Amino acid sequence: MAQIPLFPVTTVGSWPRSTSLIRALRAKQNGEMSEADFDSVADQEVISCLRSQEEAGMDIVTDGEQRRDNFYSYAVDKLTGMQLMKVSDLLDYAKDRARMEEVLRALDVPAFAIKSPIVVGKVAKKNGLSLDEMSFMKKHTDRQIKIPIPGPYMLTRSSWFEGLSDKVYDSPEELAKDVVAILRQEVLDLKEIGCDFVQFDEPILSQTVYGEESTETFMCAALPQRRDPTEELEFAVRLMNEVMDGITGIRTGVHVCRGNWSRKEEVLLVGNYGPMLPHLMQMNIDQLVLECATPRAGEMEVFKEYANEKEIGLGVVNPRTDEIETPDEIVTRVKEMLQYFDPDKIFLNPDCGFGTFAERNVNTPEIAERKLQVMSQAAVKLRAEFG
Repeated sequence: MAQIPLFPVTTVGSWPRSTSLIRALRAKQNGEMSEADFDSVADQEVISCLRSQEEAGMDIVTDGEQRRDNFYSYAVDKLTGMQLMKVSDLLDYAKDRARMEEVLRALDVPAFAIKSPIVVGKVAKKNGLSLDEMSFMKKHTDRQIKIPIPGPYMLTRSSWFEGLSDKVYDSPEELAKDVVAILRQEVLDLKEIGCDFVQFDEPILSQTVYGEESTETFMCAALPQRRDPTEELEFAVRLMNEVMDGITGIRTGVHVCRGNWSRKEEVLLVGNYGPMLPHLMQMNIDQLVLECATPRAGEMEVFKEYANEKEIGLGVVNPRTDEIETPDEIVTRVKEMLQYFDPDKIFLNPDCGFGTFAERNVNTPEIAERKLQVMSQAAVKLRAEFG
């Protein structure tokens, strides 16, 4: 496996899905295509995605989440007790249907476009969440491999829907016990088969901190009854540390962004990382994979107090825009973070994925490739100056 250089370049996870892959995914979900036939389509898409990353100079690659409906809903195929439900299907169960519809309109999210895995039975592992993805990638790349998986807070909160899940579990906390056990085993299994980097996706932490006072969110069918943000963040820290307790020998990170469901920046969440950092720094993980290219991320001075405490996966390109950032712009952004973190602590990545939700790609493969290329070009300049 290739060693990574200074200022490693990687992606956050997802890659734009082709029309043929989306059709195949729909057919599989509708029972019109077998798993084997779907895999024959997805295999070629993953290989194409890997080649695009390699040619763009990525040091650490992902499979583009090509086999997944979105970054967390694929769990329904891997776990018992979950059912994939469209937000439109869940409106009938919502305590305040009108309010839920209002939130979806405000967020520019059609209720049919996003699906959530909802707990309707006892949750247990059928297959590894991503072991098949990892095994396939090992055969087709010599780069280091990153596997993104839903974080324990994300998987617990996003799959809990009052009126359905509470028929099986008394509370989200009870559900979390099973989620933690599943994710802990997943990390151990990924380590065993040679994964280099496990990234836990926890984007709904931003909804907890920056979102308005509503029970429904853009990420999940319903966030359980809102509690104080500090209480939610402490819950997230506890779950992550229970997953990672005693595990070493594999790089781990947590990804937090402010939403990636729309190209309209004005409907996405806004706020700096200040309120989150005291809690994120308590997580027993190596790296914070953060959205920093968009102005919505706020000022970077909030990191001063936490200099060098963890690696930073620094978002340096915006996956939702057509504008291609220049290498010099990226170098300038990295140098701003170098005030607080040493060169060997900084990784370069986009703010988020290029196709978080299968049917809502936020960009084209062509633009995604160009954005990866300028990240690699910036890394070359940085290595020449700081290496």
